[in-house]
Formats: sequence, structure tokens, C-alpha cells
Amino acid sequence: MRTSIELDEALVEEAQTYAGVGTMHEVVDLALKEFVAIRRRRDIGELFGKVEIDPDYDYKALRRED
Repeated sequence: MRTSIELDEALVEEAQTYAGVGTMHEVVDLALKEFVAIRRRRDIGELFGKVEIDPDYDYKALRRED
């Protein structure tokens, strides 16, 4: 997708340095991926204590069925 946005040039340069990428496209793409990953982990963490897990469930049994 092509779009036009104004970004803080110093911030983009710093992000490029930390990420080890050379283009603005790469740094924006990486930043979006990391943002989504962080939010997904946060959302999963909010489920803690809300999901009941069967204490007798043997998750290792699925691995042995190969």
C-alpha cells in the first residue's frame, strides 16, 4: 500500500540505526510488525485468570501421536 505521511526524521533515522535497515519502507514495516506483536501479547496477557484449563488435559499426548 502506498501512502504519504509526515514522520519525525530524527526518529526515523534512529529507528533505522537500531533496526539495522536502510530504507524508510523497511523501518516502518518493522515498526508496524513489532507494534502488532506487542499488542497481541498484551491481549493474550489480559486473558490470564479468565480461561479455565482442564487440569487433566495432556497436551503432550498430541505430540506423541505422530
